[in-house]
Amino acid sequence: MIKASEPVEIGAYEAKSRLPEYLRQVREGRRFVITQRGEPVAELVPVGAVERLRATRAATELLAFVGESPRQTVDLKALIEEGRD
Repeated sequence: MIKASEPVEIGAYEAKSRLPEYLRQVREGRRFVITQRGEPVAELVPVGAVERLRATRAATELLAFVGESPRQTVDLKALIEEGRD
């Protein structure tokens, strides 16, 4: 399996010409940025990569938020008893 690393830039014509090879590499975890006249226009990434990135970012932001918030202690037993009234 190819190690996931920084995306490799490839031109649009090259991507079109060698698509089966690039798809095999993507299946193995490699990422590509497709360029047109040197400008990035698309990313070729494994299925689920975008969702995993979003989830990772959300978790990181949540952990940062929790770290900034004052921590409160909660008496779970008291809350349970209160709910029984």
